Amino acid sequence: MTLQIRKTAGALGAELSGVDLAGPLSDAQIAEIRQAFVDHQVIFFRDQALSPDQQRAFGRRFGPLNIHPYVAGMADFPEVMEVIKEPQDRTNFGGGWHSDMSFLERPAIASILHAIEIPDWGGDTLFASQAAAYEALTPGLKAVLDGLNGVHSAGREYSAKGHSAQKRSSMVVAEAEGVTGEYIHPVVLTHAETGRRALYVNPAFTERFDGWSKRESKPLLDFLFEHSRYEAFTTRFTWSPGAVAMWDNRSVWHFALNDYPGQRRHMRRVTIDAA
Repeated sequence: MTLQIRKTAGALGAELSGVDLAGPLSDAQIAEIRQAFVDHQVIFFRDQALSPDQQRAFGRRFGPLNIHPYVAGMADFPEVMEVIKEPQDRTNFGGGWHSDMSFLERPAIASILHAIEIPDWGGDTLFASQAAAYEALTPGLKAVLDGLNGVHSAGREYSAKGHSAQKRSSMVVAEAEGVTGEYIHPVVLTHAETGRRALYVNPAFTERFDGWSKRESKPLLDFLFEHSRYEAFTTRFTWSPGAVAMWDNRSVWHFALNDYPGQRRHMRRVTIDAA
């Protein structure tokens, strides 16, 4: 297999063609896909027909799969999460900038999202390179951030007052309030495969800096959150039926746009843990 790779933006993103993800893929083919994933941070495929079992099998080629602690997976495939917004739903899942699963003690390294049913218009997903965001900072601020850790928690998003994780008729979400813990991660993460450094804070799950109060943390976190979504650090993906996106949670934020009122959107996601 020789993948055809077309970049989608300067900071991150590439669309790959010439591969059927449902078919038997050799180790060499997986290595080629993985290299594109590492190089471009988020990769896209069109016209893929994956059953839940095939999507799960593809994800397992990159590492063990995560079972979400607060959102129920499919009955026969607990690793596969159905991300559904019904026409009557007002909020969507993932409708704000975030990095998947940073609220865990060992965060997930990647997510793979497959489009099953998409609206006639709207529903794009935005991605932002946190490696590009870090590299654009001044040496002085980098020196400050390199010594900090962030406190991450799922409580805000998966509580009864959560912004995006509740109130969807086709998704079963367990309330995390009183169950979830707080976990500490470096504010600047060094990528295990590339050595490239990236910011590792996000508006959904980063509560404060370790050893700082929320009030003390807020000005600097607000600056980082605004800086990290600067347009030059982003790419935007317009979904089509069967499309697949695979992104690196170690260095990428994403944002599912909620701009298709009265329409249904059905996606399936698997999430890859560190080996």
